[in-house]
Amino acid sequence: MTTDFTLLLQPDRGQYARTITAIAPDDFGAWLHDQPQAVRTQAAAARFTGKAGTHLIVTGESDWQVVAAIADPHSPWALARLAEILPEGVYRPEGVEAGPAALGWLLGQYRFTRYKAGEPTGQRVLLTRDAAHIEETVRIAAATAQVRDLVNTAAGDLGPAELEHEIAELARRFGAEIAVTQGEALARDYPMIHAVGIAATPERAPRLIELAWGDPAHPGLAIVGKGVCFDTGGLDIKPSAAMRLMKKDMGGGAHAIALAGLVMAARLPVRLHLLVPAVENAVSAASFRPGDVLRTRKGLTVENTNTDAEGRLILGDALTRAGEHAPDLILDFATLTGAARVALGPDLPPLFTDDEALAGALLAAGTEQDDPVWRLPLWDGYDDMLKSDVADMVNAPEGGFAGAITAALFLRRFVPQGTAWAHLDVFAWRPTAKPGRPKGADAYALRAAYAMLKKRYG
Repeated sequence: MTTDFTLLLQPDRGQYARTITAIAPDDFGAWLHDQPQAVRTQAAAARFTGKAGTHLIVTGESDWQVVAAIADPHSPWALARLAEILPEGVYRPEGVEAGPAALGWLLGQYRFTRYKAGEPTGQRVLLTRDAAHIEETVRIAAATAQVRDLVNTAAGDLGPAELEHEIAELARRFGAEIAVTQGEALARDYPMIHAVGIAATPERAPRLIELAWGDPAHPGLAIVGKGVCFDTGGLDIKPSAAMRLMKKDMGGGAHAIALAGLVMAARLPVRLHLLVPAVENAVSAASFRPGDVLRTRKGLTVENTNTDAEGRLILGDALTRAGEHAPDLILDFATLTGAARVALGPDLPPLFTDDEALAGALLAAGTEQDDPVWRLPLWDGYDDMLKSDVADMVNAPEGGFAGAITAALFLRRFVPQGTAWAHLDVFAWRPTAKPGRPKGADAYALRAAYAMLKKRYG
């Protein structure tokens, strides 16, 4: 991330700024009727008809202003397109809520430039009368950008060690404690994490990274994120087309890291426990095999029926560890199943939980934040699909039915009974650009989860 969001959102103290006048598309005719002839002429010349998402630059004798047709002035993305394309300068919105729209204004200026020098675009500053929420909006934009940066980074530059460094930096910023388990200790205590990552080169060795922060007397909050830094599929190797975007398979870990940062920055009264099992699912003579029976930290045995169903394996050990601290709540994020994308597409992460109050809170927060999730069932009737002839369970049932649900049911077996838990199967990638949301890595359900946590603990 090269943009300093703190510079792009400022309190409105009456300083000079160009005006962005928002009009509803249905009000275009009335607006045009009330304009002087010079403005009507400019609108006609620019073929500005008030279609949602379009704008007109109105020039005067010595300055210019902006008129924008905005369908939903309450949307966080209302001004995002303008932030992408307007000339640099300072702007004051009229007719649109700068509070909610400020997030899209900031994220519209996000650029990932690690590998390619971007064209200089200048800075577009938005003035807001909602000064009390500037710091929070900037934090949320920065957390979203952190997810984008991590997931956009090529796998050759972001392995388990780099994820560890990211969490160490987070710990340093907030005075948290960090612990890393690898090598023989990982093989002994977290055998599934070790098995998935053992085929990688030594410098990309598997590990469990943990961060602890907060008052031990506060309710425990565990945030778990899948950190598969690259997924070949293992010996059940993916075809090249499916492997192309597997740098994003640590997207769950990126979400967990960003959410943990938001929790600590807000100083929520929780005992935070962040866990990221970080591995590369590589291919070598050391690779774990189809048919292997894996031990787990919980003591269950798992018949590995597909080495490409590795995310749930490493999460199983991490969830077991999270539960040992008796948390009030466990949230996990994972780019877990293609079945979730088939069912709900890239923009709508499925939510799995047995806790009705937690489900309602996450769904409501998603709607409120325009960051939706969609609940899918933890259907007990499909639990039999996890049966194994030789072990306590399989990791990937035959037949391919209900893939997102059976993956969630697998994870549930590693969560202590009675503990509030939610699993979010996020895509972490945007196939097509939208205002404020460029093609590439993106955060899903991050703002919804954070809003839910603020209400639960704030």
